[in-house]
Amino acid sequence: MSSEKVDVRDTDFPTRDLPIMDLGPLLAGDTNAVKLLSEKWRESCEGLGFMCLTNHGINQEAMDNMENEVIRFHEQPDEYKLSIKVNEHQRGYIPTKAMMLKHSTYEEHTKLDTVECLVLATDYPEDHPMVKAGKQFYTQNPWPKDLPGFREGVETYWSGIINLCKNLLPVWTEALDVPDGFFDPHFSELYSYFRLAKYPKVDFVEEKEFGLGAHADTGFMTILPLAREPGLQVLGTDGVWFWPNIPKGALILNIGQFLERWTNERFRATPHRVLPPRKNDRYSIACFVNTSLDTVAKEIPSCVSKENPMKYPEESYWDFYKWYLGQTYTHYGKVNAKSED
Repeated sequence: MSSEKVDVRDTDFPTRDLPIMDLGPLLAGDTNAVKLLSEKWRESCEGLGFMCLTNHGINQEAMDNMENEVIRFHEQPDEYKLSIKVNEHQRGYIPTKAMMLKHSTYEEHTKLDTVECLVLATDYPEDHPMVKAGKQFYTQNPWPKDLPGFREGVETYWSGIINLCKNLLPVWTEALDVPDGFFDPHFSELYSYFRLAKYPKVDFVEEKEFGLGAHADTGFMTILPLAREPGLQVLGTDGVWFWPNIPKGALILNIGQFLERWTNERFRATPHRVLPPRKNDRYSIACFVNTSLDTVAKEIPSCVSKENPMKYPEESYWDFYKWYLGQTYTHYGKVNAKSED
């Protein structure tokens, strides 16, 4: 029997299509679009929890330009990037091998991930009550200096994604059979963070070595375009890891754990991971669009019953996000902690 090691990327993972949601009628103001779209939306969220958005209004040039800005940042010297090293508000540059998802229930992680990234989040005004109180996560971004046009480019793309997500709120409302406008107050001061990531190419990937280990996102919904280099894998409901087939120009949407908990696991926060690229460095621009930090997930009538009571205590997104970060990143000093969640 041969003892030769096999590169994980040479495993015969299947390729599968994701559900496709055509947003054209919705964004054009078709009065029937919400109801028609919500049926397929609900089915997808109760199943895989990953989908593709087409005719979403974000053109390919905008996505390409944003990826080029990410490349421009990561091309800067380490000393430059480390001058804005991540702070206690989870904003700034996170160098490679700074995280390991020890709380993951999807897969054992034994090595630090190879990804490096710049994390930006909602900029709160200085006179905001929580900013004045010094509460964690309520602050402003440490924007990179001496990169002309970088901030403007990021904010333009980011705001386009946020506006798209606001337009999707009626679909979420219809899919969950809650009153019209149910989610609107929870997104009036939404918390979004933007992860501008680089996955360095790796010649040989060993077992349990990841660009980003198996996890489900923290919040409500995540939006990102397909990266130029392969790497993203999704865990199917059958327990099989697969390469998602994404139509050119489509955006990927997946559900986060806060929404999964809020819906009492009716909607699935899909496990996914990133294998390191083989040929070229891989760049990713993931926008996480969430409720306000003070939103508390409470029972939704359509998601609970006498036979299926609420599985989770009431909890704010701030509390859940803080817990998640403490179990994930080395700069919080708790990556060795274990959790039953």
